[in-house]
Amino acid sequence: MTKPFFRKITGLAGMAAALLLLGGCGDKVKLDPDNPTQITIWHYYNGSQQAAFDRLVDEFNRTEGKKLGIYVTANSQGNVSDLENSVLASFRKEVGSSEPPDIFSSYADTAYTIDKLGMLINLEDYMTQEELDDYVDSFVEEGRIGEAGELRIFPTAKSSEIFMMSKTDWEPFAAATGASLDDLATLEGVAATAEAYYEWTDAQTPDIPDDGRAFYGRDAMANLFLIGSMQLGTELFHVEDASVTIQADKDVMRRIWDTYYVPYVKGYFSSYGRFRSDDVRIGEIIAYTGSTSSANYFPDEVETPDGTKPIDYIILPAPIFEGGKPYAVQQGAGMVVTKSTPEREYAAVTFLKWFTTEENNLLFGCTSGYMPVKKDALSAKMLDKAIADNDLQVPGKTYETLVSCFQTAHNATLYTNKAFDHGADARNVLEYHLSDKAAADRATVVERMAQGSSLDEACADLIGDQAFEDWFASFTAALNEAAAEPQTSP
Repeated sequence: MTKPFFRKITGLAGMAAALLLLGGCGDKVKLDPDNPTQITIWHYYNGSQQAAFDRLVDEFNRTEGKKLGIYVTANSQGNVSDLENSVLASFRKEVGSSEPPDIFSSYADTAYTIDKLGMLINLEDYMTQEELDDYVDSFVEEGRIGEAGELRIFPTAKSSEIFMMSKTDWEPFAAATGASLDDLATLEGVAATAEAYYEWTDAQTPDIPDDGRAFYGRDAMANLFLIGSMQLGTELFHVEDASVTIQADKDVMRRIWDTYYVPYVKGYFSSYGRFRSDDVRIGEIIAYTGSTSSANYFPDEVETPDGTKPIDYIILPAPIFEGGKPYAVQQGAGMVVTKSTPEREYAAVTFLKWFTTEENNLLFGCTSGYMPVKKDALSAKMLDKAIADNDLQVPGKTYETLVSCFQTAHNATLYTNKAFDHGADARNVLEYHLSDKAAADRATVVERMAQGSSLDEACADLIGDQAFEDWFASFTAALNEAAAEPQTSP
């Protein structure tokens, strides 16, 4: 477990740290340490992530906040969806809702909705250009929303995607078949490896045909569409002046179909629980692509009919399309500051600046698995220093994931689409349209095989050219409809 990280800042060092928090128009705001300005934060952190965030809030209140006259209260609102519902209810003044918080965690779509109500501050009113230059450029750019492109979302913690796999299950398969980790660098390679794994496990029970096991699954199907499109040269959601043009390239969609839908229908891929780490835990799959912040949830043991077995892990970069450009997912909510008084707005931004100092951000990342947001903090050297200086015990999975994140940030172009009207509804189409079809069609295949069909016979009419054409027409129609008007989430 990660040890609590409490530090003392005294004398001139403390005064210097306090002075560094001043910037932009905020240097004209005067706070009273004897009568602290109180601010509230709503977030979606839970478990160890919440504990790490709470420790940093407590430290701020005892040190910089006490000196400057700021007191922060942080509250988890549950999961991301719960937080979004609470925030929207608050700003819409729905019956029974609470007063809006001073700060809340937010993805771009939610921030865009609240910004249209005129309720978010322009963070550049309280930050200098020199301060902004310290942050990763793409993280700052993500926070510029709306037609004016003003900075509304403060980058606080980010994540990308990784490939995680049970080393314990991989090694006997690789030894028997010659499968290589290098094969897992591309989505085409993952699909081919998954087929080989299915056939290898199927051969272990020669009296039972077509009972091979699935190899792989993925979280966040929307990321596959968005990042896969960028890798292959097309921006799926092209946004200018908050207006979106949907560019669903047919050839790109066929690549996704061939490397996700077809393997899924054949039983080489699978999804069962809410997250693919859950599927690894129950032995449904042995590998998945998921958020870097999910690494802590990769199981240490697998449940089997005979009990449990311990497993080790392998962490690799998220696979990309063969021949594709090195684009990677940029995700993770930032924080926005609501309009209130100059004192509360200044206090809110001051806390966010403190939280995102290199060491504080790395300390949070050591528990949460999130990347720090400043350029200088994205290094294994800085991570090692933060761990050593604070005598932390960091889980190996978390440490290796963070180092992988740093490499991705330096070697790939991090990408997230700009917010637009009904963007969440359009993203839901990406998330569910193909994955729901794949799950339903896989069930059909299983039923057909139970009635005596071979795997190839059971799949034939579901994976051919006409099947793709029919799906592509339905998919593009659903995307255009979602972007045109509000939809009910699946």
